[in-house]
Amino acid sequence: MEDKELLLKLRNSETRNYGFNLLVREYQRRVYWHVRKMVIDHDDADDITQEVFIKIHKHIDSFREDAQLYTWIYRIATNECLTFLQRKKRRFFLPIGDVEGELTAKLDSNSTLTGDEIQLKLQKALLKLPDKQRLVFNMKYFDDMSYEQISEITDTTVGALKASYHHAVKKIEDYLSE
Repeated sequence: MEDKELLLKLRNSETRNYGFNLLVREYQRRVYWHVRKMVIDHDDADDITQEVFIKIHKHIDSFREDAQLYTWIYRIATNECLTFLQRKKRRFFLPIGDVEGELTAKLDSNSTLTGDEIQLKLQKALLKLPDKQRLVFNMKYFDDMSYEQISEITDTTVGALKASYHHAVKKIEDYLSE
């Protein structure tokens, strides 16, 4: 279904619930994996994904359609991830290294994650990146988004995104070559 049709259903009081169900069906999996790559833990990713769709439901009428619907949804998901990670650091008064250690331990113990040793090493390398660099790397490398799309979602200049991605790649290469 086209986004325009979906938005018409969402903005009509008689078809709002049906439209929202269609929206969730269309975007839930992509949002979940976008979030999961940032927070690692399945339960946290589930909770954040649910929060994303609650926000979408509450604020769909404020969507101005000056961007694509998925861009708006990804922006909400991205902000929820970054907020979650910041709250986690503040709540436990943890320096970034300790949060990284906690997420790395989850990676090591999580039996639902699949992949060979190099995939696990890549995931650990990603956890060493600052949150914003990891976000940019995930969106560019795994989600195959253009810098322009990422720019819309993160409200960051294309130049800054290219620099973040370059720094992330260099740090990952350094980690993997250790």
